[in-house]
Amino acid sequence: MLIKAYLLDDEPNGLQLLLWQLQNFFPDIEVIGQQTDPFIGLAQIKSLKPDLLFLDIQMPGKTGFEVLEELKDNPPAVIFTTAYDQFAIKAIRFSALDYLLKPIDTEDLKVAIEKAKGRQTEGRENDRIINLLENLANTQKISGKIAITSQEGISFHKIEHIIHCESDGNYTTLFLEGGKKVVATKKLKEFEEMLSDFQFIRIHNSHLINLNHLQRYIKTDGGSVEMTDGQILPIARNRKEEFMKGLEGV
Repeated sequence: MLIKAYLLDDEPNGLQLLLWQLQNFFPDIEVIGQQTDPFIGLAQIKSLKPDLLFLDIQMPGKTGFEVLEELKDNPPAVIFTTAYDQFAIKAIRFSALDYLLKPIDTEDLKVAIEKAKGRQTEGRENDRIINLLENLANTQKISGKIAITSQEGISFHKIEHIIHCESDGNYTTLFLEGGKKVVATKKLKEFEEMLSDFQFIRIHNSHLINLNHLQRYIKTDGGSVEMTDGQILPIARNRKEEFMKGLEGV
């Protein structure tokens, strides 16, 4: 089945390169429109109703996020294309959406498209978009919820409700308030990168903890911590100095 795609990017060269990649390497994608002007592009997207939108973030007159604001009630699957923007990228990752850094690598493009297809089947793209826009509303720091993708689907959780995260190979188990837990299809390293600004600290190869949920530090047997859910977790010797520095900010 053909996937109808629309490309919106104010850089003509970047637009043409992406168009060439899609036409030459992705026979199941039909590009039904392209535009460099975000105002014209928005009108065409509303009219054409593509399945997949490649959306630049920084555009004169209207950002990609502002375009998305007007599409949030019934959005297509979205893949952002952007130059490096640390805050915007973190907000996108918190919402379980995908982005591609320019110039776009074909292999990265392939991965992003496969993920977008999965999101189309799963649904809830509007929930992801709303979560993204809420996080972006705070220009100083991401707040609110993080989107967690599991084998069962996607769920949204307040960051403050995450007690600790435990590695399980390519998966991560998140332990939440109220005895709940969810197994995410991301490695612990990815959660460490996303949550480092929220007083989460890696104390072991297998454990990332929320210092706001630290119940007590136990010095014996090399050091361990007790969390608010009652679990006792070991502190790796090579992580102890970083953990002690982290305690200073609690």
